[in-house]
Amino acid sequence: MQYDVVIIGAGVAGLYAAINLDRDKRVLIINKTRPWECNTYYAQGGICVARDDADVALHIEDTLNAGAMMCNKEAVEVLSSMSRDVIEDLIERGFEFDRDGDGNLLYTKEAAHSQERIVHAGGDATGRYLHHFLLEKNPHPMLANATVIDLLIDNSTICGVEVFYKGELKQIYADQVVIASGGVGSLYEYHTNAYSISGDLQGICIEKGIELEMMHMMQFHPSVYVGNNSVQKQLLSEALRGEGAYIVNDNNERFLFEYDSRGELAPRDIVSRAIFDYTQKHNSKAYLSFESFDVEYFHHRFPNISQSLKSLGYSIPKERVPISPAFHYAIGGIKTDLDGVVDSIDGLFAVGEVASTGVHGANRLASNSLLEGLVFAQRVARKLQSTTSLRCTKIFTSNSEQLVLADDKSKKERLREIMWQKVSIVRTTDGLKEALDEIDKILSEPIGRLLKLRLYTARSIVDAASRAEHSVGVHYRI
Repeated sequence: MQYDVVIIGAGVAGLYAAINLDRDKRVLIINKTRPWECNTYYAQGGICVARDDADVALHIEDTLNAGAMMCNKEAVEVLSSMSRDVIEDLIERGFEFDRDGDGNLLYTKEAAHSQERIVHAGGDATGRYLHHFLLEKNPHPMLANATVIDLLIDNSTICGVEVFYKGELKQIYADQVVIASGGVGSLYEYHTNAYSISGDLQGICIEKGIELEMMHMMQFHPSVYVGNNSVQKQLLSEALRGEGAYIVNDNNERFLFEYDSRGELAPRDIVSRAIFDYTQKHNSKAYLSFESFDVEYFHHRFPNISQSLKSLGYSIPKERVPISPAFHYAIGGIKTDLDGVVDSIDGLFAVGEVASTGVHGANRLASNSLLEGLVFAQRVARKLQSTTSLRCTKIFTSNSEQLVLADDKSKKERLREIMWQKVSIVRTTDGLKEALDEIDKILSEPIGRLLKLRLYTARSIVDAASRAEHSVGVHYRI
């Protein structure tokens, strides 16, 4: 099978890149599982957008400050200056954001934003609405339930991918390949990601010598419902705190102001560490309280969260719910330029959470993630339209490694424990060394290829965290 472009991943970045490519191009989207099983689908809060020219400078400043001034400023300028363009493009294509009675866009505010600039859809279901819309608008074929197990590369030129599909290995050739496969959620014991997001492509890049950067920058969401037993936890949108929800202890006392004057509206890394520290020191649980909300407004503004918590037995907004931080977003990833180009491999691109343009620095500003996927996917698509790559003529032999071995499941669970206990919100020198030793031990044992790729990615996170001796943003060492 020969294509002009293969896109790995069917989230916001992959799909928006696809719909910006000409219909006459031979494009194939490869999705690891069901089309809707991706992080975009679970995104609640909304999409950040500079409201006007004056707000561009403020949005840039907020993003740089949240990122501990470690952002690539040029990338942030691109993100903010193009934000209105991509929102208007979505609207022109028919996407419906929430509006007031006069037809004006509704904006909300989240932590570390200097003003209300986040647009949303379906109340608290922006990701779900956006993902469904992009799937409907996509004109190109999709291969679902196909796992990419290798990149086909010859003489530093991309030639295609190898996938496991319907019990067989298949090679799919392409002049250009876009990696839009998302982050690393399933490496952690507790996370908010789709179950299929496990860092496979980052592992393949490590294997191929493709540079990753800032891999120690892993963001944890402060307010995640932890009363269920599943690995994937129920995210409680930051917009809740932006509009009046607050965090309390067992005695219903707010404690975040002991850590930061902004309280619930401090950046995510500060709130996550505060919850972690307070609950450890005081042997207390943390809760999200909604009692400041009007009942009718809450159910209208946050219909999906309201229904989810109701199904779990809570009377919202009267009752508080137990929360904890959980892994949420991979800031680091495959190093690219501002057009998504992977410099070392001709014809290879990366975009979205899997990529690293430096736009988030040491901590992602709330609701910049969907915006990043849209802005840089559009830039990738334009670059793909304007460049051509040499068609690869090499015939590749199939990868001979077994994909899964019998003991892989238990080892995968152990990896999740290691990453949560030793490489999460608070990191220590000894803990990182222990994590590295345990990962190396598993790598030395008989394991399947898919687990090996996860371990490669996990090891890169631990290695980067070990080398970064000073705390900054989401990377906190004691």
